[in-house]
Amino acid sequence: MKKVLFLSVFALLLTIGIATPTTTVEAQAQELKIGYVDPNILLSRMPEMAAIERRLQNFADRKRREFAEKQETLQRDSESLEQRRAVISADAVAREEQRLTGLYTELQQFEATYAQELQQQQAEQMGPLLEKVQNAINSVATEMGLTYVLNTMTNNGDFIILYASPRMQQQNNITERVAAKLEI
Repeated sequence: MKKVLFLSVFALLLTIGIATPTTTVEAQAQELKIGYVDPNILLSRMPEMAAIERRLQNFADRKRREFAEKQETLQRDSESLEQRRAVISADAVAREEQRLTGLYTELQQFEATYAQELQQQQAEQMGPLLEKVQNAINSVATEMGLTYVLNTMTNNGDFIILYASPRMQQQNNITERVAAKLEI
């Protein structure tokens, strides 16, 4: 009798032990809700984006003009030295070559810092806009009870999600709801 009772309890525990993890995994899978959003679409619709793009373009244009002026000055001074090389002293040639080397170094530094300054300008200009988009995504995701929201594409146009069924993408695409939240 003890043996039968022991086997029954063992069988019951074994059944519960096996069923519980499966049930837990199934419950977790049912609770997992994923939404999809394309922030690039949202950003392109925001009126502030056009102003930011103009400011960044103006900054880039101004820096390109400065670079071109420095480059022209270096080129003009180099040509001038070559024309005068035969009629000026060796000391004067050495001083002029040293000055031109300094201008060339300055030009290289300008080019290197330009890229950094442009990135900094982009971060400063885009920061508040990206924060606004993120807050809207968070709000919609909370309203919809989503577990995750995935970006469908990078800024470079590379896909992040390699596959999601078209039905799931359409059903769980929250881009338009976020746009409505942003009033765009």
